[in-house]
Amino acid sequence: MHSTITRASVTAATAATLILAACGSAAAHVTVDAPGAAQGGYSVATFRVPTESDTASTTALTVTIPNVRSVRTEPLPGWSARVDKNPAGEVTAVTWTADPGNPGVGPGQFQRFVVSIGPLPKEHEVSFPAAQSYSDGSVVRWDQPAEADGSEPERPAPSLHLAEASSDGHSHGTESTEAAASDGTDETARWLGGIGLALGLFAVALGLGSVLRGRRS
Repeated sequence: MHSTITRASVTAATAATLILAACGSAAAHVTVDAPGAAQGGYSVATFRVPTESDTASTTALTVTIPNVRSVRTEPLPGWSARVDKNPAGEVTAVTWTADPGNPGVGPGQFQRFVVSIGPLPKEHEVSFPAAQSYSDGSVVRWDQPAEADGSEPERPAPSLHLAEASSDGHSHGTESTEAAASDGTDETARWLGGIGLALGLFAVALGLGSVLRGRRS
């Protein structure tokens, strides 16, 4: 009976490890999220930046912008933001830099950098190549496109899939996209919590079943 319970626990732990490993792999990349983003519309985009180094902190992030007319950065305590434009007045890049005295994003931590952006290109997918600078002087570039076979490269560029423009031709406002972003975050938390609960119940059920079979025998 003891060996059966042990096997059940190992099975549940292995499943949990695989799921967390998959989530951790995706979380290790610089990513961008903008729920409800549509072609030609405005959206609130959140760049999630984890520090992968074990010895250095993230002190700056530069994101290449696909020549849009409007980009506004959300105030972030301890960080300064610079918006670069081309001669036509289009935004080409945004750079966040840790202020003096701010150690940056330490090992094992992550930071969100938020912008209001638009009108978005009328394309199905838009990329935001990024350069992540560390306190030791190293720079990691997240600028690789997807592989021809659809697999993910080592350092993929953050990208968004854009929905088709609405039939009425109206742009999406920032207020609605902020609400969508909040809903998306809550949904992710509920999804991960549900996985943990299901794995725990699975392990308990196997253990109880083993105990009952042992008593009957």
